[in-house]
Amino acid sequence: MDRLIYTAMTGAKHILDQQATTAHNLANATSTGFKAQIDSFRAVPVISEGLPTRAFVVDATVGADFNSGAIQSTGRDLDVAIQGEGWLVVQRADGSEGYTRNGSLKVSENGVLQTATRLTVMGDGGPISIPPDVAISIAKDGTISSVENGTLPGPSNVIGRLKLVNPPVSILTRASDGTFVTPSGTAEVDVNVNVVNGALESSNVNVVDAMVTMISLARQFETQMKLIQNAENNANKASQLLSMG
Repeated sequence: MDRLIYTAMTGAKHILDQQATTAHNLANATSTGFKAQIDSFRAVPVISEGLPTRAFVVDATVGADFNSGAIQSTGRDLDVAIQGEGWLVVQRADGSEGYTRNGSLKVSENGVLQTATRLTVMGDGGPISIPPDVAISIAKDGTISSVENGTLPGPSNVIGRLKLVNPPVSILTRASDGTFVTPSGTAEVDVNVNVVNGALESSNVNVVDAMVTMISLARQFETQMKLIQNAENNANKASQLLSMG
């Protein structure tokens, strides 16, 4: 009975955690460049003075599904989608590097290129400044060019180049702001990473699979609750037998 309570109690707790993860994924099913979160669980024995007969269920790892989402054309000059593997580099609030696939870009009030969440987009030489009153185009290799609106069509001027990297996904972890980071905090530029201008990458969350997972988790939670009830009934029956003795 003691082992049953430990297993069912911790199992129910982490099923609720997995439900929260699935709900979070569903909430971001339409978020540009979002990568679904994945939970993994394992059993850990309880170390005590007695025999190791009890075990907890713990969340072993919190990872991400790094499969690419669908590329959808928008026709907007400041929209870019990573083609294949790779990441855009942004500057996080603490000044460190972060990596994102959300290529919905904009120009701030100060003329600095930013993401839709107001993170500064990094170029090969640092933040990228966009001149006022110009039309922007982004080449396949991330080179940003501008043409003055009053001279269209006219000669283009190179403003900078997006910093594109491709660190191993095995070392990437999700930060609190939604970007991914590496243990070293930096990654080398990868010239093989290409972008598609005028397009965005959709979320890789499969809504149907997520809904099926939520139903399955709800049934698993009910099973854990029934196990706890069985443990309680067994304890009550044992107490009755002891009182009779």
